Amino acid sequence: MNRCDWVTDDLLYIHYHDFEWGRPVFDDQKLFEMLTLEGAQAGLNWLTILKRRENYRVAFDNFDVEKIARYGEEKVQELLRNEGIIRNERKIRSTIRNAQAFIEIKKKYGSFSSFLWGFVDGQPIKNEWKTSTDVPSQTELSHKISKELKRHGFSFVGPTIVYAYMQAVGIVNDHIQSCFCYEEIM
Repeated sequence: MNRCDWVTDDLLYIHYHDFEWGRPVFDDQKLFEMLTLEGAQAGLNWLTILKRRENYRVAFDNFDVEKIARYGEEKVQELLRNEGIIRNERKIRSTIRNAQAFIEIKKKYGSFSSFLWGFVDGQPIKNEWKTSTDVPSQTELSHKISKELKRHGFSFVGPTIVYAYMQAVGIVNDHIQSCFCYEEIM
């Protein structure tokens, strides 16, 4: 079975690639989870985050934005002591601010999904890469979305993080053409 050439033999990575990465996500809670995890990944390896994903779900109340938006200093300190997640204070505080901004976008657009998918008229971008080295780390669209997210108060949403997010939630199909997922998602 051919997969994208970035996939290692780690079973967690294989499962993520085969069943999640690049598949369109419209559920707001899942979209917030992935935005949080992509921000947490900044400067780290994605597998590092995948291995801590369940810990993040527990630590951040299963990515319930309403709860996270109300976190106070006591909860921040609790998260900073949690060895199951990346204990970076800026990233933790960013998750709280992002939850607050996420709620505001939901109020304005009806859902975060409507806001996000509005950038591509509800349809994934289907790229045609031969190898993963062909895949860009950011695009004009990731710059545009990044700028809008920042305008709404989000942080840890630079164009590279946003592009990785777009890939993860299926805004773009960046599976290489020889990967079995490429046609499956098409």
